[in-house]
Amino acid sequence: MLLSLLAIGLASSQPSIQPERPNVVFILADDIGYGDLSCYGATKVKTPNLDSIAKNGVRFTDAHSAATVCTPTRYSLMTGEYSFRKPGGAGILSGVAPSAIAKDQPTMPKMFQAAGYRTGVVGKWHLGLGEGRTDYNKLITLGPKEVGFDESFVIPATGDRVPCVFVENGRVAGYDPADPIELNYQKKIGDEPAGLERPELLKIKPVQGHLGTVINGVSRIGFMTGGKKARWVDEDIADTLTSKAVGFIKSNKSKPFFLYLATHDVHAPLLPNPRFNGKSQCGLRGDTISELDWTVGEVLKALKDAKVDKNTIVIFSSDNGAVDQDGYEDPRENLNGHKVNGALRGTKYELYEGGHRVPLLVSWPAQTARGKTSAAMVTQTDFFASFGKILGVNLPSGANLDSRDTSEAFFKLGRNGRESVVHHLGGFNSPLAYREGDFVLVPKGKGWELFNLAKDLGQKTDLAASMPEKVEAMKEKLYSIAPPKA
Repeated sequence: MLLSLLAIGLASSQPSIQPERPNVVFILADDIGYGDLSCYGATKVKTPNLDSIAKNGVRFTDAHSAATVCTPTRYSLMTGEYSFRKPGGAGILSGVAPSAIAKDQPTMPKMFQAAGYRTGVVGKWHLGLGEGRTDYNKLITLGPKEVGFDESFVIPATGDRVPCVFVENGRVAGYDPADPIELNYQKKIGDEPAGLERPELLKIKPVQGHLGTVINGVSRIGFMTGGKKARWVDEDIADTLTSKAVGFIKSNKSKPFFLYLATHDVHAPLLPNPRFNGKSQCGLRGDTISELDWTVGEVLKALKDAKVDKNTIVIFSSDNGAVDQDGYEDPRENLNGHKVNGALRGTKYELYEGGHRVPLLVSWPAQTARGKTSAAMVTQTDFFASFGKILGVNLPSGANLDSRDTSEAFFKLGRNGRESVVHHLGGFNSPLAYREGDFVLVPKGKGWELFNLAKDLGQKTDLAASMPEKVEAMKEKLYSIAPPKA
């Protein structure tokens, strides 16, 4: 019914596809922090291709991911709904979790399809696959296709989790039926080494639960047998995903298209292609950022070669803030003074600004200003409604969407960003923070901290004790959006 309403809304507001409708390339990086790009102040690593998006468009300084971890952010981006509202989309999913998005749920890619676009997703999915426990030995019938993507080539979960295979249009790429895939997240299966059993095989030392099957010299989360011919090589992941993204652009240049490119970079394990070794002055992380920047450059080149760059919206952002060490040997000794989240307090997994304030670059040469900076408060959750405005599509009523039209801020350097937003830690019953104007209310233990970000971006001075009425007023507003659970 909701899809029918979406189609009716499209028909009533825009009877035919207009030639000036823009293509859209949305690049969502993984674990890139507010201080990781040279256009945001980084000096130990250079990101010329990402900087070029800023030079040709708008750089946002108050942009936020939907959560401080991956799955919830991706859920909110696709659905326009706060992820804490649904258990399936709220937590970090394993490689055998069912789809967090229901088959009949309205999504942003379905909206693009209804508007006549060809849609594709390349890269990290991490939204669950299938209707029950995922079976990688057969066609997966609830995944990117049912969410709204005509073409898909995805990493099922994360690079540090099994299964270490790509799924292309619902099937494992390179699958060998004589070598079936079996997964287990509770106990070891098979006879391949795991964890620290064979340290001489390891390319990077695991910590914090990354003690599963060793694949390509990396101990993963979870255990895997089979699928040997289909397994990826970590150092080649960026090349593979970039090739698929460029191929999608080339094959769809004659029609409007929406490409969602979710990179693996710079999620752990940090294993960039050897040609990027030493490209930065801040170790493995910086070299992996250089690889990410190369990917962006190849995508921009493909748009130019296809002669569609002038009327293509290019968006770059990150699924959450950065963290120095995330499951493998600590690269901090190589950071050489590089601050992954700049001057912000906190990291991925935290509700302080460093956990969810992320880079956001938007370029649309046919429309947006060039080389501008916007201080409007914006969130990734609002791209659903904002693209609806651009496409002339009425969003379905009754869909309980939390997405808001902030297209003026995104695409025309307007100031109509968010007045308030809920920040999600990740997890169905996890804590929430609440931002209103310059103030942000952050939970701490059984109490709250209050910060004025206009005067204290680093969140060093807690105002809760001196402004109790403000705390209570903001708590009341937060609870009106997200009632506390018993």
